Amino acid sequence: MLKLIIGNKNYSSWSMRAWVLLKQAGIPFEEVVVRFDAFDADSSFKKTVGTLTPTGKVPVLLDGDLHVWDTLAIAEYVAEKFPKKKLWPIDQTARARARSVCAEMHAGFTGLRSQCPMNIEASLADAGALIWRDQVAVRNDVARLVAMWQELLNSHGGPLLFGSFTVADAYFAPLCTRLKTYALPVPPAIAAYVEKVCALPGVKIWIDDAREEHDFLAFEEPYRLHR
Repeated sequence: MLKLIIGNKNYSSWSMRAWVLLKQAGIPFEEVVVRFDAFDADSSFKKTVGTLTPTGKVPVLLDGDLHVWDTLAIAEYVAEKFPKKKLWPIDQTARARARSVCAEMHAGFTGLRSQCPMNIEASLADAGALIWRDQVAVRNDVARLVAMWQELLNSHGGPLLFGSFTVADAYFAPLCTRLKTYALPVPPAIAAYVEKVCALPGVKIWIDDAREEHDFLAFEEPYRLHR
């Protein structure tokens, strides 16, 4: 059976992408959580994950002796291993577009990701209002997100970005939780997509698990002193 190494569900957005992809697609796997105690070389987290991947980061997918790291590599490996799951769109043009938007997510949206770190359990509307007022990079990232999602939803008829569930929806699931945590303003159609993603069984399980962690990590909490 596949084994997926992840970090704290409340904070680890990259772990969420790979986990949701496997869970929502119905692919059996064993989950192993490595707690975010710290990220320096002497931390328990780095010592543990460093034995599995040279990057020392999660997620890591283990398939026997094979170790696959980085979410894009994991997505491609799983899509090849389970072709009947149709994790990428069947149509070649749509498939290329899905890969493009996932790559854009992988390398971009740095304003939104840095100013609004994933924190599923929290409700940070007040912080979100200040971020929205003061951080032009966040407003630009949300504008790009809205334009991208709206075009894909219109082109493929919804309810998800390419009609049915694909890697792209798993990839953007953490951004959906960020929009909710910080109550960032988006048009009704985009808010509906966010709610649809968060209601997917695989996403809902992750969200529920994150809320039940009860593991407050101060270095992951720029906007709160306690839970």
